[in-house]
Amino acid sequence: MNYPISKSDQEWLAQLGEEVYTIVRKKGTERAFTGKYDRFYESGQYYCVCCQALLFSNNEKFSSGTGWPSFSNTPAPENIETESDSSLGMVRTEIKCSQCGAHLGHLFNDGPRPTKLRYCVNSAALIFKKQESKI
Repeated sequence: MNYPISKSDQEWLAQLGEEVYTIVRKKGTERAFTGKYDRFYESGQYYCVCCQALLFSNNEKFSSGTGWPSFSNTPAPENIETESDSSLGMVRTEIKCSQCGAHLGHLFNDGPRPTKLRYCVNSAALIFKKQESKI
């Protein structure tokens, strides 16, 4: 698929480093409870590590107990696309950045009301930007 932001594998690897590249460009995953944003609840927003597209806000973040950052919604649905994933012997819904194709994680229907959604995201796929104080 062609994305608005496109780079060669070599360019992505140079930008991201091997571990993050493997997760976001090769559909890897980080081990549960090891990501920096799993138990992180500061006010701000989360952006794609590859292209800086807005993905999630702390307003939708919740503790799912799964070991990965979880969000019940997104403030920018246009920046997230879904795709069927039948790897690991099960059918899941993969979530990807619609601007660059980065693998973010998976979407499940076991989240809190009202959406009942759980965007289960690799911390390595995210960059957090703290919310500016409004004076």
